[in-house]
Order: sequence, then structure tokens, then C-alpha cells
Amino acid sequence: MRVALVSPYDLGLPGGVQDQVVQLSHWLEDLGHESMVVGPGDSGPEGAILIGSTRSIRANRASTPIALNPAVSKRLKQAVDDADVVHIHEPLMPFVSAVATAIDTHPTVGTFHADPPTWARFGYRVGSSVWSRLIGRIDVVTTVSNVSESAIAPFVDARVIPNGVDIALYGGGAKARNRVVFLGRDDERKGLQVLLDAWPSVLEIVPDAELVVIGAIRDDHIPGVTYLGRVNDEDKRAELAAAEIFCAPNLGGESFGIVVAEGMASECAVVASAIPAFIDVLSDSGVLTPPGDVNSLAEALVSLLTNTDLMRRRQASAFSAVGRFDGISVARQYVNAYEDAVSLHRS
Repeated sequence: MRVALVSPYDLGLPGGVQDQVVQLSHWLEDLGHESMVVGPGDSGPEGAILIGSTRSIRANRASTPIALNPAVSKRLKQAVDDADVVHIHEPLMPFVSAVATAIDTHPTVGTFHADPPTWARFGYRVGSSVWSRLIGRIDVVTTVSNVSESAIAPFVDARVIPNGVDIALYGGGAKARNRVVFLGRDDERKGLQVLLDAWPSVLEIVPDAELVVIGAIRDDHIPGVTYLGRVNDEDKRAELAAAEIFCAPNLGGESFGIVVAEGMASECAVVASAIPAFIDVLSDSGVLTPPGDVNSLAEALVSLLTNTDLMRRRQASAFSAVGRFDGISVARQYVNAYEDAVSLHRS
């Protein structure tokens, strides 16, 4: 089967959806299928089909790089012409995915990733009949979590297929004593500032604690904090493997929490905000704190850093729980969705 994986977001920039699209292409090929990654951007992964430049807009407390040029329509249709199935990520996102949703010449699968803000959820409810007609063009609809499924439930029935992690690539390194790691962009909703505000309280109790920040970089000089900025995948995995604790202090707007799964796969104890997406991924395998609560976050980190036995139990629990997100297992679920889309499209 030849699958076109369509991303609405700039393939040359970091992002959860782009990462999942690229990784899924590899997992599909491991299963013996052909795949091609299609999306906007001026650069992208090797072999990707780039169909136009992007502009960043603010959405859901983050910067979102999408194509706003209607000319992508023709380029997109040409790019997917020889595909057996078109897999559209974020089907309602302009212009790339929204155009792909209108394709009626190929079987289609649409995957919703986002946890939309309150105003968008309200729009989904009051305009459910309109959205039903639009999404009704897609043969099979999927969503990455119960959180994102709850947003689209008013207008479509969707099967939940989680995001995936290449578990075998993570972990295995020696742990650096008292090291905590954060992974994410410096967007407000990622909660980095909450963690930085909590850090002085951590150092009061554990003076040799280290915080390594991956994906963001600042000019401030906080004791015990090292900023690495954006790193390649190999270096990211090495830093995660070396940490004892993975901290995800996000404030909301997450539909899944792939970074949490990466921390779990790296055999870290996980301290995360008690937002629905993270609760879904962690279950009872991690420590959850109220979003934005600096004191609770500091206390959770200290409780692990000062109790080695508890730390080791949490690390083992997290690694045991992450198996359900293995990438090949996720890809097999999508292959089933593709086969169903082909059958439905023909009927």
C-alpha cells in the first residue's frame, strides 16, 4: 500500500504533529508499505514533498506555522495523485489539510491531534451539522486520545489511535544523580516558567540538583539550570536517558503529551501537570501536580530527589506503562484504518 501522509504544519520546524507524521512514515515502511510525507515548508525531512511556504499564527497559546496560500491546493493534489490512501493530519487546518479533506478521488483517513480551546469546542457544538458534512467526506476518522476525541464527538464518531514512540531507541544510559530534564518549546502553555519559578525551592533542599532544558534557550542565569536549545534526536534521547526525572509542567492545550511518553520510554520518573492528556498517558505511573502550581511542583520534585527507592519505583512504573505506545503497534492500527478506508471508499 502507498500512503500519502499530509501535514498542515511546516515540515522544517519542530512540532508534535510533524514528528508523528515523519515517524509514522518510517514505521509503515518497516511494515512493508510505501509512504510519502507531504506538507508545507521551505525545508523538511529527506524525501518529503514540500508544497509551499508558511506563516506563523498564534493559536492555542502557541505559534502555529501553516500555509496560507491557496496555490497549495493544486500542488497537494498533484503530490498525492499516485497514493492508495491519503492520511490527513488535522483535517480542518487551513490550507493544506482542509484542501486534502475535500479530495474524493482517493480513500482518506483523517487524524485529529489537538485539544482545541474552549471557543473552538463551542463552535464545534453549535455548528455540528456543518462539521459533520465536512468531515463526512473522510472515509475513516481517528484521533490520538480521549481528550481530542471529546472535542470532535459532537459531529463524528472516531477511533482512538495514540501517538507512538520508538521505545527501543530510548533509555539505556547511566543516570546522572539528581538530574531533571524538561523538553519543549518556550511557549507559555509548555509551562517552562512554572518549573523555573519552582527551581529555587528545589535547590534549597537538594543543592546539587541539575535542570537541563531541551528545546528552549534563555539569557537568564539560574543556578543549576542548563539550556541546550533545540538539539537533534540522538542528543535529545541521550539527555533524556541521563536524567532521573522528566518534568512536564504544561498548563494545558495538550491533546496527548508525546514528550511524557518519551520521558517514560527513557526510564525517567515523571512529574507532570494534572491535565487530561497527561493523566491519560501516565495513568498511575507518574506524579501529577496542579497546572501552574509552583509550590506543588517543587514539592513533587523534592519528594523524588530525596527518596531513591521511590524514584526507582516511579522509573520502573513509567517504563512498564509506555509499552502501549510502541510505534510499530500504532502503525499496525493505522494500517487497519487504511484498509477500512479503501473498503468504504469502494462501497
